[in-house]
Amino acid sequence: MARYDIAGLGNALVDALVRVEDDAALLAEFGIARGEMTPVDDAAWHRVYELVKPLGVEVQSGGSCANTIAALGLMGMNAIYRGQVGTDELGQLYEARITEACGQHALRHTDEHPTGKCLSIVGARDAERTLITDLGGAVLMPDLGPFPDIIRDSRLFHVTAYLLLDEPMRSRAREAIAVAREAGVPVSVDVADPFVVRSVRDLMWEILREDADIVFLNEEEARALGEDEPERALADLAGHCRTVVLKLGSRGSLVKHDGRLYPVSVRPVRAVDTTGAGDAFAAGFLYGWLHGWPADRSAALGSRVAALTVGQLGAVVRDREVLAEAIRAVGG
Repeated sequence: MARYDIAGLGNALVDALVRVEDDAALLAEFGIARGEMTPVDDAAWHRVYELVKPLGVEVQSGGSCANTIAALGLMGMNAIYRGQVGTDELGQLYEARITEACGQHALRHTDEHPTGKCLSIVGARDAERTLITDLGGAVLMPDLGPFPDIIRDSRLFHVTAYLLLDEPMRSRAREAIAVAREAGVPVSVDVADPFVVRSVRDLMWEILREDADIVFLNEEEARALGEDEPERALADLAGHCRTVVLKLGSRGSLVKHDGRLYPVSVRPVRAVDTTGAGDAFAAGFLYGWLHGWPADRSAALGSRVAALTVGQLGAVVRDREVLAEAIRAVGG
């Protein structure tokens, strides 16, 4: 029997979150695309951060994969995460928050690079979020260390496509996926962001078609893959992957599992911050998958967890009882 329910590999980034009334004007000033992830260097990150700091910035641990793994840990799953952080104050904070959620971690620490960080600017008008990211040491992991043994001892391996943007994390991701495939551990892939897809489209298609058992993507990511109609991307991927989840925003989601299509409605909520909504959906869905639930029921839990996340500031719902109630509400 596997020791872990799920193991995740990702870029360990501390999140700094702030709500801005006129975020469009602020972002235009810096030439940053609204609603997407923009990579910057340390100096550029601090220029924006210092400008918004007086507005009140909330600092948390983050990174797309880590958000999903933390949520699953808080939902009671035996979840573990590997990423790289610095031996600085932010790295210590990151370790504490992951351990708080999961009771354990597989982090690698480095004294050669600072902890990576992501500034999430949330538009007060519509809760749209723009991510400004200085990856720091998060993207410079030299090896997987003991993590392959953890993957082999897990029921599921989860990774996000942010790792595919550049080396050495691209190799770390491919190495980890290869370990999972060789060990017969199913692979879950979150497509992550249209920016990522446009940057590595051919590699993305290769991994999704050849390695992924479960795929999460939204409409914009589907279009970035080269499909005018997102449903065509769903159909194409479903020919290679057992389970494909296409998120449709306010229109809910479509899940294709073993050739059968399941439409799932969205959970209505007053949006406060959309940061991490997709990560939360993946956590809810994978909780159901790990418990052997039908695909539509798993997606219904994904919608509930995503709605809870959107209704707060921050990417992870850390109230275990609130998450337990969401599970009970869909019959868990």
